[in-house]
Amino acid sequence: MIYALCPDCHHKWRFHADRPLPKSGEGAYAPCPVCGGKRGIAHAELPELFIGHLDCDAFYASIEKRDRPELMDQPVIIGGGHRGVVSTCCYVARKFGVRSAMPAFKARELCPDGVFLKPDMAKYQREGYRVRDMMRAITPDIEPLSIDEAFLDLTNAQGTHCKTAAECLIDLQAEIRREVGITVSIGLSYNKFLAKIASDLNKPFGFSMIGSAEAVSFLTDKPVRMMWGVGPAMERKLRDDGITTIGQMQQLDIHALQGRYGSIGKRFFYFSRGQDNRRVEQSSERKSLSSETTFNEDISDLDELVDIAKRLTARVASDLARKEIAGHTVVLKLKSADFKTRTRNMRLTYPTLREDLILETALTLLKKEVDGTRYRLLGVGVADLFPAETADPADLFGEAEETAPVELIEDNGESTLPPARLIPQIPRPTAEQLRESLTRRYRQHKKTSRQHRFGF
Repeated sequence: MIYALCPDCHHKWRFHADRPLPKSGEGAYAPCPVCGGKRGIAHAELPELFIGHLDCDAFYASIEKRDRPELMDQPVIIGGGHRGVVSTCCYVARKFGVRSAMPAFKARELCPDGVFLKPDMAKYQREGYRVRDMMRAITPDIEPLSIDEAFLDLTNAQGTHCKTAAECLIDLQAEIRREVGITVSIGLSYNKFLAKIASDLNKPFGFSMIGSAEAVSFLTDKPVRMMWGVGPAMERKLRDDGITTIGQMQQLDIHALQGRYGSIGKRFFYFSRGQDNRRVEQSSERKSLSSETTFNEDISDLDELVDIAKRLTARVASDLARKEIAGHTVVLKLKSADFKTRTRNMRLTYPTLREDLILETALTLLKKEVDGTRYRLLGVGVADLFPAETADPADLFGEAEETAPVELIEDNGESTLPPARLIPQIPRPTAEQLRESLTRRYRQHKKTSRQHRFGF
């Protein structure tokens, strides 16, 4: 039995089919028998799928085309500049072979008539938050991955909205197109891994579903790079081992994968079989903060690199102070003229937001990398973030007026303690820290109710 839903007239119907509908391309949607719409979504497990992944289509470029209708049919490319890389590009530009993170000079060669625009991050962030607020109106259980994509857990959609997760997401997709003026693609499945894969199957303005019955067979002929955790380096390693498809990975047992690839091998074992027990986590804590710049000309001189590092560090320190956070690890990023990236980091004794300490550490890392190599990019940042109040403790061996407040405990003759002890005052936890400590266990272990079957 196949359950179907029309996004245009919201008609729901059921029909029998010998085989599931294709996941992408022609035949991926069912025609509506009432309004004649061509985008009816259909799946045998439609009422039982409740983990969604929403991804805005070519987000930056779509926002620019919305605001500048004359660019609607043009190949719009965001970023680039003289020496930079492509942040994103529209689907017209992608037909020429342009892709995100591609060097600007290569994008210009592939698409000489492309319209290159400077990113307006403030505008993109503003519109991204509008989309996120619309998601939260459907469910509080969202996990943002970036400004333009997020996971949604709609397990309780039936009880809250009297609708299936699919119906809620269809409505959300239409609302974003109507209110924000851009399109989004949605994937719906029974776990995060497959939901994210599904959202890429019918871009742009797509809606795809992957159920448990066909998950393993669907994954069999897919390339390993489709799996979470498989980047270019891991893909090369797998290819060297004769593994190019997920189906080949399905033939290996967990011990072989884990022994060869470590902890990620265990995840490969389960992902290749359509299994993923990761929850949709509501936490959206920032993991790092950095600033970087691409040079107009390659630089190998230490003094020039130091001057640039000083400016970048000043920006990072300013952002840390404004956001009231501190970094425990200083990170240096360099990209050479041949586009090879070097990332170096150094963990500090304690979290800091001091500009001088961050700069001193960054320069220590930088001097080790100045070996005649010409660099095209330099970045400075911090990771392992903590609240600002925990940063830069006073020097316990410094002057008395510079030490942290202490409490003197006098001996009244009844105590076995030494005559006096200096007890440092432990900072009181913030309200946010208390809330996190009280709710984290509940959020991680709360029971998820079963999605009720909607009456089609």
